Amino acid sequence: MIKVHLKDVLKAKGMTNKELAAMIDITEANLSILCSGKAKAIRFSSLEKICKVLDCEVKDILSFEKDE
Repeated sequence: MIKVHLKDVLKAKGMTNKELAAMIDITEANLSILCSGKAKAIRFSSLEKICKVLDCEVKDILSFEKDE
């Protein structure tokens, strides 16, 4: 299972979904879906923009957890 930690990173950086959405040119609705972990996919270009803006690594945003 892929876990999304974007909410945590945003909180640590003191940034809102609205601010990030504007900076990476994505709708707030799509960013909200990603933050909630309900997204089925993410474009590499969007992931790259998120990492650049938040000055983080992909591993800070996404992790893989094995089902037990």
